[in-house]
Amino acid sequence: MQFASDNWAGAHEKITENLGRHAQGFASAYGTSEIDRAVDRRFSEIFERDVAVFFVATGTAANSLAQASISVPGGVTFAHSQAHIITDEGGAPGFLSAGARFQGVDGDLGRIDRDGLRSTIDGFAPGNVHVGQPMGVSITQATEIGTLYELADIAAIAAICREKGLPLHMDGARFANALVTLNCSAADMTWRQGVDILSFGGTKNGCWCAEALVFMNPEHARQMPFIRKRAAQLFSKSRFIAAQFEAYLADGLWLELAAHANAMAAALAERLDASRDCRLAWQPQANEVFAIMPGHTAAALREKGAIFHEWSMAGAEGQILRDGEKLVRLVTSFATSPDEIDRFGDLIK
Repeated sequence: MQFASDNWAGAHEKITENLGRHAQGFASAYGTSEIDRAVDRRFSEIFERDVAVFFVATGTAANSLAQASISVPGGVTFAHSQAHIITDEGGAPGFLSAGARFQGVDGDLGRIDRDGLRSTIDGFAPGNVHVGQPMGVSITQATEIGTLYELADIAAIAAICREKGLPLHMDGARFANALVTLNCSAADMTWRQGVDILSFGGTKNGCWCAEALVFMNPEHARQMPFIRKRAAQLFSKSRFIAAQFEAYLADGLWLELAAHANAMAAALAERLDASRDCRLAWQPQANEVFAIMPGHTAAALREKGAIFHEWSMAGAEGQILRDGEKLVRLVTSFATSPDEIDRFGDLIK
């Protein structure tokens, strides 16, 4: 019963097969091959406009290079206080963006509070060299605790960005999971609401190692080829990332895999909600489930083969742990089986 992380899941067979097909023969390097160009065109089709796409190895690389692309001297990016870009990337975004800083903004259930964002930005007075200067805003979709920004929420944050003259970046490590839940197009969840740059994740949803940085306006990506090369993220055999994305984006596979992961999370949440000893911390909206349970229950589940992580209470607004209770995170994936859900459900009855 693997609920530790969608990063623990393997790769989907269609993606593996496509990698095997493209492992044969020769193809021009550094993103110039036919398959690279075909996948670039496919991204533009999905986003319903011409976009600039840059393959990278990891989500951390995508987020960091997004910041590097908008970096200014003394620059500060604003993100939720518990955002991955602040808490889980080992300083890489600052390192790769020539020392940019990140200012946390609080907000319920992993989402930036709009009034808090405006007031935090206003704290950096223009021209005050001592505090630096705002350079961008980053939101995470789905958030670190499995919740979502509705389209209106994204548009409202984008409006603040426009008011302040700042670009809006979206960390989409679980982009497909959010898209399935909101039942909208990729264009609707990004540039139509005012998103400028997207970190597009594939690794958590069935790819081997495939992430991309997508600029909604290619004019804003003129320096990105040099930034990516300097950061050692330009692959010579980039066709192998392209091959993953080719299969991933074909015939709606990426959305099918995300829909399965989300459905498994909903089923898991239902089992937890029906338990006498456990309760949901909040309703999941993607493929992460957060639950509160007694420590002895968590230990017993682990002894029976369930794998999951205890989680910090940071960002868990309004939740109070009783004596001996733990907050835990359980993550489903494209590879989660209904049998795993049923077995886990039987254990917690």
